[in-house]
Amino acid sequence: MWGATPFDQMLCRIQFKELRYEGQYTPPSVQGSLIYPGNVGVFNWGSVSLDPVRQLLFTSPNYMAFVSKLVPRAEVAAGSKRESETSGVQPNTGAPYAVIMHPFMSPLGVPCQAPAWGYVAGIDLTTNKVVWKHKNGTSRDSSPIPIGLPMGVPSMGGSMVTGGGVGFLSGTLDQYIRAYDVKNGKELWKSRLPAGGQATPMSYTGKDGKQYVLVVVGGHGSLGTKMGDYIIAYKLSE
Repeated sequence: MWGATPFDQMLCRIQFKELRYEGQYTPPSVQGSLIYPGNVGVFNWGSVSLDPVRQLLFTSPNYMAFVSKLVPRAEVAAGSKRESETSGVQPNTGAPYAVIMHPFMSPLGVPCQAPAWGYVAGIDLTTNKVVWKHKNGTSRDSSPIPIGLPMGVPSMGGSMVTGGGVGFLSGTLDQYIRAYDVKNGKELWKSRLPAGGQATPMSYTGKDGKQYVLVVVGGHGSLGTKMGDYIIAYKLSE
């Protein structure tokens, strides 16, 4: 168990003792089960992108535990609140149970597991081996203290790779779009966004013949990132 303070860690330990956990494939239960990786685990939401020239897979896996608790249909209150796709009471209409889901967090909103929670990684498609894996993102926009600690934060959004072997990501909890060298994961560039960039970047060729990378910056309600209404394009250098 982990916590930002000893108090956090103690509360997480208490919560863990109350949950069912039998390893990676622990099923949901009436008791409440710890699910790891959770509902936004690995690259469930962001998927992957491919570099066919270098035979590399580029992705941003998440490692966040979730709590999943079954609620008998008769006990589900009519006004039970569904907060989002990944939190609150999920109706599970037609089944004998509804499901309460939420991230495995302390009452102070701090994850109960040690960081890192998000990575950027490259996989060699000829060997199926992970050739590099680095922490991705900082705590700048998800911590009460506005300091960008390089902890590795969850990402909600896919990746994109250009023909030149540069991978782009914008879905981390901190408000940045980043570019990486897909051969080794080195961060080549980043730019601050005006809101959460939980989306998959796209690329196109402009009328000037130049290549652009575009990202939709709208924020994400479930993750609590800053909401916005922007479309931002960046011209790539030669």
